[in-house]
Amino acid sequence: MYGNYGKFWWSFFIRGVIAVVFGLAALLLPGITIDVLMLLVGAFIVADGVFSIISSAGNRAVESQWWVLLLEGLTGLFIGLFTFIRPDVTLALIIILLAVWAFITGVIEIVAAIRLRKVISNEWFLALSGFLSLVFGSILLGRPDLGAVALVWLIGIYALFFGILLIFLGFKLKKFYRSN
Repeated sequence: MYGNYGKFWWSFFIRGVIAVVFGLAALLLPGITIDVLMLLVGAFIVADGVFSIISSAGNRAVESQWWVLLLEGLTGLFIGLFTFIRPDVTLALIIILLAVWAFITGVIEIVAAIRLRKVISNEWFLALSGFLSLVFGSILLGRPDLGAVALVWLIGIYALFFGILLIFLGFKLKKFYRSN
């Protein structure tokens, strides 16, 4: 059922590496302007969306629920591109867009983890990254008045942990794929 996800382990790994690099940049350079932050967030979400779409395309032939990962990818692609097209958008709107993206990603990843668990025993990396996405979205909606530097740090910490979990998932899927 999910055997083909192992074939595309590298897409989860690359998503994780991009998230870790983005997270480290946000943590090490907290004084960056909000304009640069918007561009970085847009680039991160676009890259994440592209690799989700690649994963969904690779699973079309073997998985009837491939469209869920496609939906996640298209949502990320839309929101990421929107940040490039409308850089004048307010910080509050960016916070709402990030929160919505995090909620959608979190729900989809938790559902996918539950389904993936039927194939890989004790799989929790994807579920934990989904839970982390839900927590991140909740924080953003609960505290929209966060300052720009605090937001940069929050996004950086989120991206760092999200990326680490996806890297671990990629390695686990690689191991699963090679064992079958």
